[in-house]
Amino acid sequence: MAYQIIGIIGAMNEEIELLLKHTEIDHTTEKAGMTFYQGNLQGQAVIFAKSGVGKVNAAVCTQVLIGLGAECVLFTGVAGALDPRLEIGDIVISSSCMQHDMDVTPLGFARGVIPYQDISDFAADPDLVELAQELSRRLFDGRSFTGKILSGDQFIASRETVKELYEQLGGIATEMEGAALAQVCWLNAIPYVVIRSMSDKADGSAHVNFAEFTGKASNHSYQIIEAMVARLKAE
Repeated sequence: MAYQIIGIIGAMNEEIELLLKHTEIDHTTEKAGMTFYQGNLQGQAVIFAKSGVGKVNAAVCTQVLIGLGAECVLFTGVAGALDPRLEIGDIVISSSCMQHDMDVTPLGFARGVIPYQDISDFAADPDLVELAQELSRRLFDGRSFTGKILSGDQFIASRETVKELYEQLGGIATEMEGAALAQVCWLNAIPYVVIRSMSDKADGSAHVNFAEFTGKASNHSYQIIEAMVARLKAE
């Protein structure tokens, strides 16, 4: 499993600062109001960008990244916990991604289902998932979990909504970009995995925890991305 060019996306400044610090940048490309950095990380050709927050930004960023030659896409960043086992700083690796705010239930579709489309729960690439699991166990002594990541254009802060998303949709973490990236990758037949570190817990304190722990959480997810890039290095 090797790729000539690996694409990496983070939604916020904190999520790409370490990429900017450690990547040897060859050149940049401006598209769709975003800056795409092309260069070398751990001896591997990469393209990365800050997408901005939300599903539309993530979808546009992913499509441009693929158009620039990315053969797989890794997402690094933070998320909110849904699974009560998760602690701040824990790693969540996507087994799949689904939109929790896709709701066409009045027409008879289950929540999260995209009408008239073959798939709505987009599976991550199993080889990338396995590699992320291996590296996260090594780096963080077992404090990593794999499961469905839910995405929506909402910041989830209430205990009631957390419980609902966990119990009804089976998500273990929630954020605002992953399912859009996953859908674009599915449409293009490009492998992906989302790696998130928990910035807030499933305890109703998300609005307090997020600002305080975003830096720490971003650092954790970046460490796995860097280790994955080194292992995926093209021969």
